[in-house]
Amino acid sequence: MTLGILAAVLGAAFLHAAWNAAIKVGTSRLGAMMLLSFGEVAIGLCVAAFFPLPAPEVWPWIAASSCAHFFYKFFLAKAYERGDLSRVYPIARGTAPMIVALAGGLFFLTDTLSVQEYIGIFILGLGILAMAQGIFAEGENRKLIPFALGSALATASYTMIDGTGARVAGNAVMYIAWVFVVEGALFIAVMLLLRGPSLIPRGRREWGAGMFAAAASYAAYAISVWAMTKAPIAVVAALRETSILFAVLIGWAVFGERLSRGKIIAAVIIVTGVIVTRV
Repeated sequence: MTLGILAAVLGAAFLHAAWNAAIKVGTSRLGAMMLLSFGEVAIGLCVAAFFPLPAPEVWPWIAASSCAHFFYKFFLAKAYERGDLSRVYPIARGTAPMIVALAGGLFFLTDTLSVQEYIGIFILGLGILAMAQGIFAEGENRKLIPFALGSALATASYTMIDGTGARVAGNAVMYIAWVFVVEGALFIAVMLLLRGPSLIPRGRREWGAGMFAAAASYAAYAISVWAMTKAPIAVVAALRETSILFAVLIGWAVFGERLSRGKIIAAVIIVTGVIVTRV
């Protein structure tokens, strides 16, 4: 992995943490996901207009990715209803790299990882999971755990799907545009069917946060999937999880969440994992 790709993935990590923070601003979490989805559809259609339609062999990958993204959004919203950004985010994002590395490397993907890369992914995963230990140590709501783990499984699923799907498509930007259109429309349709139009927030602030989240989400994921076409998917997926560092800082600076000694130690472990995967 080149230094330029590393910098791009770390920038995407910051954007990912930023849009997760925006989801927690001023409305219900499912309502915020609805606004995010409206923005994703609009952005996806604008970007897709500059490219030809995907080839027939690409659409199954888009469909599969859209289903995985739906469950990712749903579980993540439910988890954020029950816990802080600095607790939910580490659990939701932390187990995904290990799932990708183990399931992908052993069964599904074609990339070959070195022993050092596997060690780095393992260290990074441990650091992120350590960031979540406060849920037990500080008596926080443990009901967020199954939803956060469901989000992690969905994250691992769409990571493997999209890393391969973008390669089949031959154009990561076009591929992600159509993923956002289809999965955004799917989330809106299902939520309207289950909850009705009252779920859609009406406030200007909420819509502003939702549109920012959509733009940051698209940029973050397009960069990441592009990187997956240039470097091993599991390594890119692991480096993306450094977004936890940004999420913890945002949680502390914006939402007043506690920056404990345990979180600082976990952050050092995460940085160590990044260095091991890089050198």
